[in-house]
Amino acid sequence: MAEERSDMAQHLSGPPSLAGRVALITGGAGGMGRAIAQVFKTAGARVVATDLHEREDVGPGIEYRRYDVTSRIHTDEIIDGVLADHGHIDILVLCAGVIARTPLAQSSDEEWHSMLSVNVLGVVNPARKLFPIMCERGFGKILACGSIAAKNGGVASGPAYVASKAAVHGMMRWIAKAGAPHGVYANTLAPGPVETAMWASVTGNQAPAANATVPLGRYGNAEDIAQAALFLCSAASNWITGTSLDVSGGMWMD
Repeated sequence: MAEERSDMAQHLSGPPSLAGRVALITGGAGGMGRAIAQVFKTAGARVVATDLHEREDVGPGIEYRRYDVTSRIHTDEIIDGVLADHGHIDILVLCAGVIARTPLAQSSDEEWHSMLSVNVLGVVNPARKLFPIMCERGFGKILACGSIAAKNGGVASGPAYVASKAAVHGMMRWIAKAGAPHGVYANTLAPGPVETAMWASVTGNQAPAANATVPLGRYGNAEDIAQAALFLCSAASNWITGTSLDVSGGMWMD
């Protein structure tokens, strides 16, 4: 254990560069995932973005692969393929997700199954596959897109979504604790409302005025989330693990 901790101490904080890193991003065709992929590419990473679409242009120099995060078999195929092509995966960003706002009494089994399959198993599957590989290598950064809903009970979402995101926050703390002795970091982003297609789908483009609900006076955009992700996946955060970073314009303060 002493030797492990000596090695671990070498991961000192530094500039937010991703030069030489390989990043795998789920949900990479969505608003936040796409922005993260582009910011990581600019920061020097080799980026593999994934999503359910057969083909997607995520941005110049960004590799795209179709990936169903709910499938453990497909998870093995995707991660084994990226490892074969790139040699290693340093960063795993988990952005794949779905949302629903149905009240508890009206929610269906199908809705709960969808939320848990994508939002929870969609984090479990790639993390379960890659976590031991990162531990053996002695380094890795795993970042999950959680939600302010896991802390405040939801802004415009229903209980199935809230429960799924709370599960993600809890699981990432477990990964952080288990991975720390091996140089593997795990953190969670907790975005507030971000102006993406997903937010529009639950508000019907009729969200309340931001200056009435957000202390900083505006809703977030994908770039806000991407820059926070860069911080948590770069050497700039090498003394941070097991945290949930609120990126919510002040809607949640602790």
